[in-house]
Amino acid sequence: MNASPDSDSQDPDKQDPRDGGGRTHFGFREVAEEEKAPLVKGLFRSVAGNYDLMNDLMSGGIHRLWKSTMIDWLDPRPGIRLLDTAGGTGDIAFKVRERLDNHAAQATAESNILVCDLTLEMIEVGRDRALDHGIFKGIDWICGDAQQLPLPDSSVTAYTIAFGLRNVTHIDQALREARRVLKPGGRFLCLEFSHVVAPLFAALYDRYSFNVLPAMGAAIAGDRDSYVYLAESIRRFPPQDELASKMTEAGLEKVRYRNLSGGIAAIHSGWRI
Repeated sequence: MNASPDSDSQDPDKQDPRDGGGRTHFGFREVAEEEKAPLVKGLFRSVAGNYDLMNDLMSGGIHRLWKSTMIDWLDPRPGIRLLDTAGGTGDIAFKVRERLDNHAAQATAESNILVCDLTLEMIEVGRDRALDHGIFKGIDWICGDAQQLPLPDSSVTAYTIAFGLRNVTHIDQALREARRVLKPGGRFLCLEFSHVVAPLFAALYDRYSFNVLPAMGAAIAGDRDSYVYLAESIRRFPPQDELASKMTEAGLEKVRYRNLSGGIAAIHSGWRI
């Protein structure tokens, strides 16, 4: 299955994360595989309270447009059973629920949104936001690992993950888990920082990422190291074509992607057929 636009490569990593004993990356650092998840949890625990503010400041609010674009592509309708993975503060869940509310008059099927995040503190921020918005039902919150989702097979009709896939230890296993929990005919969508396609723009983006972002994190969130990791983790994430191939290898079909803002971010789409 060829990915769009006009690309398909094969570089599968079939190692089961439960085997242990290997090495992986945490930003530009090399760590033991079993160390990465605790490091990621610690990082997001430290930034949870400022996470949404920092996203707005770092991207100039553009991350909200990117998320809306992903939801436009999802086109949620009444009856959807959505799993939003790594969605702790609720941005995607709230936007999808708002779209569903617009269909409320003609809705005949009950919808459900499940937010799954590795870090309890991120979920607590999301639940508090839901209460602040008067949302008391329709969104459920659970702690869970994208590589071993606490859900049965074929239990959701859509799976989204925004800015979370690069933080897992084994991307291939997370993709296989996404396919496992999707029902036949279910949709997978991933929004993630990606690789800039214009060389001149890429150089400017590198300077911004490795100089401005850490300084902003130190000044506003009091946490420079987490935003150094952010820049490093983006550079370690697979390019668009490679991620598309990994999706195909995981069993997803009709794989496509769209570059956003010149490749600063990309949305990847696939289906369980």
